[in-house]
Amino acid sequence: MPTDRPIPTSRAARGSALGRAVAGQAIRGAGARMSMIGRSEELRERISEKRSLQAADQLVTVLGSMKGAAMKLGQMLSVLDLALVPEQHRQRFQDKLSALRDRAPEVDVEVMLSVIEDDLGETVESLFADFDRQPIAAASIGQVYRARLHDGRAVAVKIQYPGVDAAVRADLKNLALFLEFWRNALPTVAAPELIEELRQNFERELDYIEEARTQSVLARRFRGHPFVAVPDAIEELCTRRVLVTEFFDGVSFDHIRSLPVAERDRIGEIVYRFYIGSLYLYDEFCGDPHPGNLLLGNDGRVGFIDFGLFNRMRAEHVAFEIDCLRMASEERGVDLLAAMIARGIVDASAGVTPDECLEYVYAASEWNLVDRAMTVTPSLASSGLMLAIDPRGGQFTGMKRQNLPPEHLFSRRADFLTFGVLGQLGATANWHRIAREWIYGDSPATELGVAEQQWRDRNR
Repeated sequence: MPTDRPIPTSRAARGSALGRAVAGQAIRGAGARMSMIGRSEELRERISEKRSLQAADQLVTVLGSMKGAAMKLGQMLSVLDLALVPEQHRQRFQDKLSALRDRAPEVDVEVMLSVIEDDLGETVESLFADFDRQPIAAASIGQVYRARLHDGRAVAVKIQYPGVDAAVRADLKNLALFLEFWRNALPTVAAPELIEELRQNFERELDYIEEARTQSVLARRFRGHPFVAVPDAIEELCTRRVLVTEFFDGVSFDHIRSLPVAERDRIGEIVYRFYIGSLYLYDEFCGDPHPGNLLLGNDGRVGFIDFGLFNRMRAEHVAFEIDCLRMASEERGVDLLAAMIARGIVDASAGVTPDECLEYVYAASEWNLVDRAMTVTPSLASSGLMLAIDPRGGQFTGMKRQNLPPEHLFSRRADFLTFGVLGQLGATANWHRIAREWIYGDSPATELGVAEQQWRDRNR
């Protein structure tokens, strides 16, 4: 039954579930090591597998109990293949993580509606002609409802859970400690660089006013687009805790995954162009690509929603990323090393070689650089993510002490989360030919690219 029990907001209260999980993991770890003595190789493998599954189940349980950044981490894991559990059990684990995309916490609707009335100073009945009291989706920090305005427009209403802002901040403090106990199984997700990036950027997702402004800008930008739709925000009804947008009627990602291969490939190209192309065309990008944030409309357009994590990069930073892709594509290792040293990515005294720089960029961005059709899989995405976020975990000896600057780390995370979404689709394309449109300014190589270019030409 729904409950109006408040979300615990102190770090101690929020950390209690983490403490129990950490203690259990530590005890099981010691027990597993003791039980390894004198066992056969086959038995050791079975014990190790059991321990991995226990850790995986705990991870899902704890992430599911947290809000905001922790749920975001679970959503990220759900589209990547991080080898947390043995391969034969991985799909079950991925299915459990995928539930984090759509899980609606049991919060009484009257509690949620009180947020609207407190923030807007009017009753729900005066603000909306109709309001469906059954949530249609769960965001990482709130719930989404369907409603109709008095002028007849269908809208989506996203409402923050009361007290979630304090809960998010408490979770962020606890998250790094919690992940220390999964560092061996999750070397990438537990990387301090990623946790710090989440901490710096997630505060902005608590502000729905800023998200409404961003969404309105994007809705205007993509108005009339041949295959992308962004529903506009109704800014006069938006507050820090309430976001009202036009309703986009479409089917979910789970339905999209069941479509024929050709249609999934088409949608994959649209996802790629929207999430990756936006950085190079507009110097800004959505930092939260995941399956719960896209819908397929009846007219074939893909609707993109949820822009709480949205970044704008300085033009010189974007130009640097394009230059690196060009140099890597042209195998200009000496120039690439010089650029990385000048940018502060590589220490000049670290002994990094031009070949290592090329290998590193190819390992992280091969799908943008290799001129052939490539079917994306989750494992391709996760291996690149590991190297891009934490090159010290790779085999590049000279890169072990190097790190991406913060302005590039967030864009790389978005890049690989997009790749993870494409892996869930099993999408195939010559991604390099598409990317050449923004790397080199080439003419479009696909029908979608031609249609987009024509639309862009008409709207100049």
